Amino acid sequence: MSVIYILLAISIVVAVGFFIAFIMAVKSGQYDDSYTPSVRMLFEDELIKEKTNKKILTKKD
Repeated sequence: MSVIYILLAISIVVAVGFFIAFIMAVKSGQYDDSYTPSVRMLFEDELIKEKTNKKILTKKD
């Protein structure tokens, strides 16, 4: 029975360690998207064209 308590304690310590590492990675900006904003302007026209085409198609029906 004491083995369960030891394993539970170890798993909680590991989980807290991973959580702290995740928080540090988010704060350091590791998950920031630096590529999409630079190419977003290239795709806006296509998105607007698709929306207008959908509106035109629905109006014709």
